[in-house]
Parts: sequence; C-alpha cells; structure tokens
Amino acid sequence: MKKLLAFALFTFLIALSARAGVRDNDDTCDVIVAPAATLLLPYFEVDLGNPGGQTTLFTITNVSRYSQIAHVTLWTDFALPVLDFNIFLTGYDVQSINLLDVLNNGTVASPNGTGPTTTKSPLGTLGSVPSLTAPANGGPGYTNPNFKAAINCDSLPGTIPQSLMAAVRTELTAGRAPACLGVGGTHAHAIGYVTIDLVGACTSRLPNDPLYYTTDLLFDNVLIGDYQHLGPHPADSTSGSFDAGANPMVHLRAVPEGGAAGSNVPTELPFTFYDRYTPPINRAADRRQPLPATFAARYIQGGPSAFATNFTIWREGFGNATTCPSIPVNGTLPIAEIVRFDEKENPFVTGAGVLCSIVGCGPFVPTLPATSTSLTYSSIYPTLTGIDVGGWMYLNLNNGGSKSYSVTTDIGGQPGATNLPGVLAPKGASTTQGPRPSQNWVTVTMFGNLGTNHLAGEFDAASLGNGCSPAAYLSTANGGGGVIGPAGGVFVCPPGPTLTNGTTALCTGTNVNPKP
Repeated sequence: MKKLLAFALFTFLIALSARAGVRDNDDTCDVIVAPAATLLLPYFEVDLGNPGGQTTLFTITNVSRYSQIAHVTLWTDFALPVLDFNIFLTGYDVQSINLLDVLNNGTVASPNGTGPTTTKSPLGTLGSVPSLTAPANGGPGYTNPNFKAAINCDSLPGTIPQSLMAAVRTELTAGRAPACLGVGGTHAHAIGYVTIDLVGACTSRLPNDPLYYTTDLLFDNVLIGDYQHLGPHPADSTSGSFDAGANPMVHLRAVPEGGAAGSNVPTELPFTFYDRYTPPINRAADRRQPLPATFAARYIQGGPSAFATNFTIWREGFGNATTCPSIPVNGTLPIAEIVRFDEKENPFVTGAGVLCSIVGCGPFVPTLPATSTSLTYSSIYPTLTGIDVGGWMYLNLNNGGSKSYSVTTDIGGQPGATNLPGVLAPKGASTTQGPRPSQNWVTVTMFGNLGTNHLAGEFDAASLGNGCSPAAYLSTANGGGGVIGPAGGVFVCPPGPTLTNGTTALCTGTNVNPKP
C-alpha cells in the first residue's frame, strides 16, 4: 500500500508540474537564426529589363532527415500576395531560387520543377539507404509523417505560364492588379517581400486565405534560409550599383513546434506572425513568433559620394489583404517615432510639418510602405546636422495598431489616443491606438568604395524588445513621457541595498535566483 501511495504521489507531482506551464527552452519571442517553420525575406528588388543587373537570390535548406514542402509566396510592397509556388525538399536538401528567373522566365528552381520523384528530387545516401541516421531501416525516402495522404506534388511545374507572370510583373512594378489599383508602388524594378512556410501538401492557397491555417500549415522547425542582393545600390541616390550584400532570412519558429496541419495547440505567444490573416475563432493558429516594433540601427553617411547606408524595413500592414480597399493604405503606414543620434549623442527628431488626410491635419507623421529600402539621407529620417558622419537611430515602427489584430486590450498605450485604426495621436498621447504594437523588421546595408572595389555589407538591426514586448511610449525627445532604451528599461537590483537617485528607485526586482 505504501508503494502504491508513493507511486500515486509521484504521478500527481509530475502531472502538477506539467500543468504549471513551465516554458520549454525553445518557447520564446526572441527571434534568432535557428531552424524555423517560416522564413521571411523582408525585401527583394529585381531589374526585370536587365538580365545582368540587380536581382535577389534566396536559398532554402531542410536540416531534417524527412522530406519537407516549402510554400513560397511573393508579396507586393503594399502587402498583397500575388504569386505562390511549392518547393519539395528531400531530407537535408537545399534549393536556391533566383527571382530574376522566376519573374522574367517563370522558371522555379529548374525547368523540371521539384517533386517527390528521382527525376525532380534525386535522393542521396542519407535519404535512400541505411545510414547513421537510420541504421535499422534506411532513410525515410520521400515520406514525412505530417504529410497529407495526397500531397499533390508529382506535377509541380518547373515553368509558370507567361500569361500569369505578366500580371505578376505588373503588380510588382506598377501596383496594378486585374481587379484593383494601388496594390503596390510604382517603380522601375520589381519590389516586394517573400514568405516561405512549411506545409503538409503542395497547395495553391495564399496566406490571406483562412483555409491556409486550418488545412495547410505545419509546425516543425526545420527550415533555414539566406538571401543575396546582387548589384544593390543606395536607394534614392545616383550612385552606381555595388557587388552584393547577403544576410540570413528572418527565422520564425513555431511555438510550440510539431503537429499535423490544422492541429489546434495552445501557444504561450500573445499573438503570432500571421495574426491578421488567421481565422477569428483561432487567431494563434499559425503559432509563428511575432516580430518586434522598436530597433536601434547603426548608420554611416559620409556624403553623397562617400559611404552610405540604407535601412531596409519590413512592416506589418492593415487589413487581411482580401479586399481591394484594404491594400493601398499599406503604402503609407504611419511610424510612431524616429530619433537620430550622432556620434556625440545629440538627438535629432523629424522637423515640424503638416500632414493632411481624411481625418484632418496634424503634426508631421512619417510613413513607409509594408516593405522598402531608403537612404538615411532621405526625408523620412531626421536631418543630421553638424560635422559627424555617423551614429545610430532609434526606430519605433509601431503603425498605430489595427482592429484587425487579435489582442483586444491595449497593452502599452496612454490615455487620449484616437480610435481611428492606423492614425497616430498627437505628441504625448499613446503610440498605439490599436490593441498591440505592429510587427516590423529592419536590416542595415552599408555601401562604400575601396579603390576599384564596390563593397556592400548587410546585417540585421538590433531589436530593443521582442514580439511579446508592449508598445513603447513616445520618448521625451518627441514630447512624450517614454525613455529610449531596451524594453523594460529598469535596472535589476543587485543583492544588498536598493539603488536610488534621491528618493527615486533606480532598479527593481533582484538578480538572485530563488532556491529550488
């Protein structure tokens, strides 16, 4: 009897521990370069009229021993999905894509396409014969336990018809869709961004279709990816192109990972990457990590003919991208705040101006579309005065919130905010008029000449919070009550006396872990 009681108590304690919601080591809002369920290429640019000119390449790698299907979606710079295709990856497979080939010729990967056949996706030794990874029965071949019974990948085309590609090119360069105008900006090159999702079958559904989340998406963190910009150039400048820039894609992990398509597993995330597209009855259906709103971005701008810096910025838009009126507004998404610091720590804010719209006139509010690249000299950023040629910028890219976002309580605002979605309140009021801060990503590209070498380097800006951080208040530099710095912004008390500045506590909590 004592043994039975002891076993029952042990079992109860294990169950109690499981219910306690102990966070798994991988359950986090911090986005790092690690195997993921979704990859985001924040910006691409392709010179369609010049086969040897500017283009963007990206590469998808499957780091698992099972075959995977990567669903690739191209979006306009106003966040309208316009083209999708599937890449079948065998175990430990890698596939490179040149967007110039896709957009000009309709060629995906190769003229044969990809698929679960030895002709389209030859199997290496780890996939087809006994190996160290599967000594008992050999590799898994083309199987995956999370694939649907019929994955419909056998007939994946290697070439997309030109009748479709012509419409896609128009959408990415002129912003004109067959039934809608203003779905993207007007520019000489094709510009947009790319999402790459793990799915359970080859599908033609786009991510703005609710069925995509209930029937297609998978949740294993097995994909890594990178991209290369060939022949990039400082935006809005007359400088010639540079050799190349490269960077990892944004790796968005599913939290928790695993499960078949449509599996309804609760997540500890407050909202998710695809939040505004998911079904209202299960807004966290995709389980992908959300992205932050505040960043610190380094710049060097030595003059029009010297070193230059681009900020490439991806932003979450408004609406669900299923109706025409919801698309053009994503060309002018408001920015909560930008503060420039020079090398002497002097702050510069955007000069006073007038912004007039359907809601009236007010203080100048900078805007950017859903994806863009812009020179740090441009008018979107505060003017740098003085003799310094470098420094950093504080970017609070919160777009003001939207009623289409999932969380229904304001987690970071101050009183007095307007109720109009996407409209920023006057200085001193809340920086979020919606229920949560919007998602964003920033990469920094620096250009420079060294003799006859035309050099470019690209890296991600530092995020000052993560996707779980509340909206930041406007800083005192722009008339608000917030303080620029990392999310939280309060020192942790060391053991001993509490640090104070007169009567004001300078730290909170403790860095002493409780005894187990």
